[in-house]
Amino acid sequence: MRIGVLGAGNMAEALGGAWAGAGHEVLVGGRDAARAAAAAERIGGKAGSLREAAGFGGVVLLAVPYAALADTLHRAGAGEGTLSGRTVVDCSNPLDMATMQPHPDLLAGGPSAARQVAALAVGAHVVKGFNLAPAEVWRHTSTASGAARIVVPLCGDDKDALAVVAALVRESGADPLEGGGLERAALLEAATAVAAGVWTQGRQPGEVFSPVGG
Repeated sequence: MRIGVLGAGNMAEALGGAWAGAGHEVLVGGRDAARAAAAAERIGGKAGSLREAAGFGGVVLLAVPYAALADTLHRAGAGEGTLSGRTVVDCSNPLDMATMQPHPDLLAGGPSAARQVAALAVGAHVVKGFNLAPAEVWRHTSTASGAARIVVPLCGDDKDALAVVAALVRESGADPLEGGGLERAALLEAATAVAAGVWTQGRQPGEVFSPVGG
């Protein structure tokens, strides 16, 4: 499969690297061409412009900070239909990544990041996923039999797009979980804000979300 990556940061490299390692052809496009080229070299992929990444394959990973969503999609030509018909995986969170505090948009109850992406990416099939765990998790996730596997909730409105992303989740060493339609993406983003608050206090989210049942 050909996968375009919009972004050249930690999540772009971690997930792009996992998929390149699984045998997919990955092209990294970033706002900084040199950074995109370096990331592509590290994961064994190709580098190009944001527009080239948007049009590279049937799947496009959008992995940029929340504040950069609109600018990245504009530069990628999303408003002109470059992502039309493609599956766009949105792993962003409305957080200030320096402080890990919720963005005012989240606190105000505005549209989710995923909904904003869907509005900007004309004709794309947006799937929310991979936003609950940091890049370090995806760099070290094991696909070995018997290893503890991470669960990745996915929200989207197109069943074919969800099936494609679910397969990518498995190839990343995790298990997909049906999370409902794209209208529920806001819940995943809010859950990340809660988890971030736990992490910043030196605790693990698993200490809060304990197993249920006996």
